[in-house]
Amino acid sequence: MPPLTIADVPPDFLRLCAAAMGLIWGSFLNVVIYRLPRGMNLSRPASHCPACSTPIRFFRNIPLLSWLLMRGKAPCCGAEISGRYPLVELAGGVLSLAVLETHILTMAAETPFWQALFLYIVELALLLGLTAAAFIDVEHMIIPDSISLGGTAVAIASFPLRGVELVDVAIGAVAGFMVVWLPFVVGYAKLRGRPGMGLGDAKLLMLAGAWLGWEGALFVLGAGAIQGSIVTMALMLVGKPPEEPEAVKREREELRAELEKLSDDDRAELEAELEADPLGSEPEAGWGKARIAFGPFLIIATMECLLIGPDRIVNWLVAQ
Repeated sequence: MPPLTIADVPPDFLRLCAAAMGLIWGSFLNVVIYRLPRGMNLSRPASHCPACSTPIRFFRNIPLLSWLLMRGKAPCCGAEISGRYPLVELAGGVLSLAVLETHILTMAAETPFWQALFLYIVELALLLGLTAAAFIDVEHMIIPDSISLGGTAVAIASFPLRGVELVDVAIGAVAGFMVVWLPFVVGYAKLRGRPGMGLGDAKLLMLAGAWLGWEGALFVLGAGAIQGSIVTMALMLVGKPPEEPEAVKREREELRAELEKLSDDDRAELEAELEADPLGSEPEAGWGKARIAFGPFLIIATMECLLIGPDRIVNWLVAQ
């Protein structure tokens, strides 16, 4: 019996499966976004209302549909459920279909189905992880190592079936890290006393380089900077300067409170760490001093590069 190929499976069936899988994993992403930066276990306890801790029944945990039927309010206590939840679920479904349409259904008809399935899984895992990182960075201004380093490890492990050479993956990862770390973390810190970008951004570019090569990493940095500048200028035009997230303010206050409980030696050590941390002190007033999470723009550019390709993006811009 000949092996199953991508051409043997009806495309519409694949689309239905991809949409369902994306929505389901998008629902789990909401758990990751809430729990990961708080150091909570991702699997236990089971899903519960964040306001009153009432367990959520399975029929109230259906992606998109449950939020719409409950009209954005928890039935247990009436607390509002953030619109982020259906947004992330929808993003999961859209990204899953995007991977299928751009990278799976375009494969040669004789491609073994197992190979196509493997590529779909690793690319969807990458995009979902990046989605979680973007929302976490917006709220906490951190990019978890488990996502950036984990995504880099998956890129290294999957290189044979992605049709790339291991040396290209390694060069891309190193180049991606260095292009941020050297000028914006080390160099900027020597000039201004603080890094211009966080180490998390450097690790994120390392991930991009491992997946997309050194050229892709440079594209992501440039495209992310352009899109971040556009958003910043738009905020300037409407007179709404970016504000530091409430979670960051709260975490800094909690650290300051902990300082008062420490001995003089321990306090001095922690104060030195806070002084070196870009988020350790309140931002100075003024547009030039505003703190903006750059990770989401790098992530959007990475997704664009992976799903569309830098050549097609540049050609489209030139044609305009």
